[in-house]
This record gives sequence, structure tokens and C-alpha cells, in this order.
Amino acid sequence: MSRTEDTEAAEAAEAAEVKNIAFVGLGNMGGPMAANLAAAGHRVVGHDLSADALAAAAERGVVAAASAVEAVADADVVITMLPAGRHVLALYRDGGLLAAAAPGTLFLDCSTIDVADARTAHEAVAAAGHRGLDAPVSGGVVGAEAGTLTFMAGGGAAEFAAAEPLLAVLGKRAVHCGAAGAGQAAKICNNMILGVSMVAVSEAFVLGESLGLTAQALFDVASTASGQCWALTANCPVPGPVPASPANRDYRPGFAAALMAKDLGLAAGAARATGVDAALGLRAAELYEEFAADGGAERDFSAIVQAIRERSGADITGVDAT
Repeated sequence: MSRTEDTEAAEAAEAAEVKNIAFVGLGNMGGPMAANLAAAGHRVVGHDLSADALAAAAERGVVAAASAVEAVADADVVITMLPAGRHVLALYRDGGLLAAAAPGTLFLDCSTIDVADARTAHEAVAAAGHRGLDAPVSGGVVGAEAGTLTFMAGGGAAEFAAAEPLLAVLGKRAVHCGAAGAGQAAKICNNMILGVSMVAVSEAFVLGESLGLTAQALFDVASTASGQCWALTANCPVPGPVPASPANRDYRPGFAAALMAKDLGLAAGAARATGVDAALGLRAAELYEEFAADGGAERDFSAIVQAIRERSGADITGVDAT
């Protein structure tokens, strides 16, 4: 057998190997991800502070643990999906996960957190004798359910290679972005593009409405012209043109505005810390923070079009899309 064939065989064997996986954080994203790993044949032991989330995961093949420490006891891999960096760091250190895990355990954090917190987490993982990877995701709840997420990973090449078979179960693509924290850097930059583009698309629709354009007419032009972008063609903020967009189901998320506000806040903080002149990113962060605080937190982030209409004095329903 050639060297290449040996390598391919080893990779196939690793991909097929059943892992003991601890999954901490079984909410809207973590729950479906843990269930997909269990469905793929891995032994997944999960924990969440929400009894309802834990029960829902258990119904989908995840073994429920009474605590996060209990979940990691026999784990080869520990996956976390938590709200913020402080939660990750507290769980790793004060919560005892690093101390409870067997030496050499792979810690895979899929939360979206501050780059500095991600790098601190890497340092703590390494100091405890483990391996770490930051691997935030894009794709939302729909992608988590369908196993079509995109992962942006930061850490060593060996750690990324070890995680790839699991990431292949959970998503359609995983990109190794660089060293510790690079995955988080890619995530907040990507979501800054998304947040700014959604505001721009929404403003364009409201302007079009005020000028007498139907939503469908503007969509038909922009979706095949230089205005084309994901915020328009996949997550169109007005009802009608894209049947699968949240706008057609009363803006049920999708990707909640509160999460967009959080991610843009991380991007804004990074821009300020590095001295980058990110005028549009900073303004988008302000707009989403205001929208989330004013009752839009649990709506899809595309619902910001309604706030723009209201500030513009326009009819909130706009011009008929047809």
C-alpha cells in the first residue's frame, strides 16, 4: 500500500471511529447538533441548565448528564455551545471541565465569543494538558437541524484534523482559518458583512416602496444585478419574493436579532480595539442593539426592515409584493 493509500486508510478509520462526546449547551443550536452526532452512531452525553432542553436532547438519542462535569468524565471530545466567552471560561476553569477531562481530550468550542476570550480558552486548555479548537458556526437553526453548518476553525492543524470527522457530520464545510482565535475572527467578520448587508437591503426595499416599486420588481432586478447578496436572495427581508425566508412566517427566526446584535457587538469591539475604521459595521451594531432592545430580540434579524419603515414614517406593510 502506498503512503497516500496508508494516509487515506488512516483517515477513513478515524472518520468511522465511534467517539465518546460530551456536549454542553443543548439549546436551539446545540440540541440539534448533539442529536446529529448521536444519530451518526457516536455516544453523546449532554448537559444543559434547562431541563426542557436536556429532555428534548434525550428524546433524540443524547444521554442526559446531571452536570457538565459528569458529562465529560469519559469523553474523547468535549463540545461547548454557550452564550458568551465568560461562560466558556467559567465552565472550563471554575466549572471544573478541564480538571475532570482525561489528559489529551479535544475541547471544541462552537460558541461565538470574543477573539481574546477564545485565545484565553486555548491557553487554559493547553495548560491543563488538553487540545483545543475554536469552531464557531454559520447556518442558523436550520443548518444545525439539517447538518449543513459551516465551521470556521482556529487552532493547530492536528486539532483541526482530529475534529474534521465530527464536523463533517454536523456541517457541509469546515475551514481551518488559522491559529487560536482565528475561527472567531472569521465568524465576526462574516457576520459584520451579513449585518451591514441586511440593513442595506432593508433600506433599499423601504426606499423602493416609497418610490412606488413593488418588492417583487426590486427583487427581480437586484437578485440578478450588482445588488445580489445572501441577505437578499436567501433571507429576503420582505414577504413574497423568497418563500422560504423568515419574512413569510412573521419573522420567526432563523437567526434572531439578539444574536446578530451580539455578534455585531463583538465585531465592533474588535474594530475599536484594533483601530479599524469600520463605520458601517459600528452603525449596524448600534441599529441591531436598538432593535433588539425595542422588542425585536426574538424576531429574525431581517425584521429590522420594519424598524426602518417605522423610522421612515412608511406603512409597515409596505407595497404589495405582487
